Amino acid sequence: MGKKGRSAVLKKVTEDRIAIVESAAKPSIKRVWKFQLPLHLMILPGLILILVYSYGPMLGAVIAFQDFNPARGIFDSEWNGLDNLRYVMALPGSFQIIWNTLIIAVMKIVVGLIVPIVVALLLNEIRKELFKRTVQTLVYLPHFLSWIILGGVLIDILSPSNGIVNQMLNWLGIDSIYFLGSNDWFRSILVTSDVWKEFGFNTIVFLAALTSINPSLYEAAVIDGANRWKQTIYVTLPGMAPIIILTATLALGQVLNAGFDQVYNLYSPQVYETGDIIDTFVYRIGIVDAQYGVATAVGLFKSAVSLILLSVSYFLAYRFANYRIF
Repeated sequence: MGKKGRSAVLKKVTEDRIAIVESAAKPSIKRVWKFQLPLHLMILPGLILILVYSYGPMLGAVIAFQDFNPARGIFDSEWNGLDNLRYVMALPGSFQIIWNTLIIAVMKIVVGLIVPIVVALLLNEIRKELFKRTVQTLVYLPHFLSWIILGGVLIDILSPSNGIVNQMLNWLGIDSIYFLGSNDWFRSILVTSDVWKEFGFNTIVFLAALTSINPSLYEAAVIDGANRWKQTIYVTLPGMAPIIILTATLALGQVLNAGFDQVYNLYSPQVYETGDIIDTFVYRIGIVDAQYGVATAVGLFKSAVSLILLSVSYFLAYRFANYRIF
């Protein structure tokens, strides 16, 4: 057999071996079905719940464009186009409600970002592990309490007659303040109580970010003569920057969510001027006043704006923090 013949045989054997390896490595439909079917069956209950409770109710969004009458139903109610949305925008306090929602949400985002960062930096400086974990657990506990419970606690604490805060003010010679009934105080109470409830959870996120910082950077900073404060400024904060940017950009999508549970459990008609938000307005006009079409129009408008903000926030998260869902 000549040289060319041997080369052709060798090439043929090599191609056959590659084909055998590829066929063995390539899973058959039967194997894929056998191993992936249980996984799909595990997803099925959650998928059904999402379809029933998340996507199914979206069909009711057509109420936003109808003069909806529950007796006639969705299919027989008269269509009125954008009249419901025009009616809402013509109400005297509609723009004040949007402004309240924006200012409360932005204040919560800003303060709720600063406080956990500071607390995480302080906890990171503690060398006693037992004390550090105890403090971390205590500040984390309020996250698990509902606003129904915390609302009752705040109402008792801030009561103008027998609340502990006003009792302390009275001891100092200061008159009692109706915190939850004052437009000057209500927004501050909302932001402060929300941060108190949630900053423990967010602190854990930033503590996890601190563990990813290379210890050799601190050693190099010490060799260069940096004290603890300079190490925080030039090593710790830059190391936390990606997760800080990610958290801040993702929070942008929550600008129109000022916290229905909290506001509903704490507000009253006395503070509608500064505390009434889109969600509580939708609840009152839809559930209490039974103007279902108007309430749905407001909710649909909010959902559309939230979708835009979420899209922008995920784009910014990918652009500045290299974060992507898929």
